[in-house]
Amino acid sequence: MEIKTDALLLRAVNYGENDKMVTLFTADRGKIGAAVKGVRKATAKLRFAAQPFCFAEYVLAERSGRYTVTSAALYDGFYPLREDIGAYYAATAVCEACDALMYEGMVNGGLFVSAVTALKEMCGGETSAALIRFLVRALSLAGYPVSAEETCPACGAPLGGRMRFDFSSGSFFCDGCGVGEPASESTYQTVRFALGAECKGSFLGADGEKRALRLLGAYYSVKTENSLPALGEYIRMI
Repeated sequence: MEIKTDALLLRAVNYGENDKMVTLFTADRGKIGAAVKGVRKATAKLRFAAQPFCFAEYVLAERSGRYTVTSAALYDGFYPLREDIGAYYAATAVCEACDALMYEGMVNGGLFVSAVTALKEMCGGETSAALIRFLVRALSLAGYPVSAEETCPACGAPLGGRMRFDFSSGSFFCDGCGVGEPASESTYQTVRFALGAECKGSFLGADGEKRALRLLGAYYSVKTENSLPALGEYIRMI
């Protein structure tokens, strides 16, 4: 039996002498593991289909519950992401998050679209902002939404200046209520911006993005009990 499916390659590992085993995030079938035969040969026609961040229509042959890639039609290889080490780690973080949040057979079209969109935005140069937007969206789709309201959830005071972030609720609180870990206003405003809310532009910038990525990475680890190694590498680079 053969199936056609749009998919994003999440990871690939060498197998045997010339093959690779790939993990595909498909739009309509969730996460699928498949073999790509002979793809490590220099002349292999499907070499592109086992490269990082490949977004293509894959044709898979299924036999006894195992899949083999028989052909693929490329939509986008996101080649600029392989030419910049920072963008490469950011894009890898997107793939790591999808891999960890999905299991085989689970379908999540929203996460699939968010991942592809993030990679496209990163190719346009919005690396940190695209990664923050993706992480916020991915956490929400996984059932761990991040909230950055204008007022403190506990006392109703306007949020600003020194504040705190509570990892149990995913919300920012005022410093006076003492709920959660210390968080800067630049972190808060950057997260609000990623959520599509109005924010104070004077607090947006590289420092806020770096702080927001640290917070989102920590929140992801607390909620999923998984880490994102590529995110840590990206944060160290920016």
